[in-house]
Amino acid sequence: MNPSEKEPTLTTGPGDPMTPEQAALLRRLAKEAFDHEAFGEHLTQDEAARRIATLQAKLKLQGTPPHTQ
Repeated sequence: MNPSEKEPTLTTGPGDPMTPEQAALLRRLAKEAFDHEAFGEHLTQDEAARRIATLQAKLKLQGTPPHTQ
């Protein structure tokens, strides 16, 4: 291999575009949470992971009844 050529990597880093799996999950969660602005085509893996976690927490809170005394 030529020294100027980089070896291909099988893993992706946090600054890389979100994976197709992340995109599908984020799109579904955004729809379920009625938060369509949460999905963006050009998110990084880190941004997508944060938005997924946020939407999952939001949906969990929406699924629980309000606390009564």
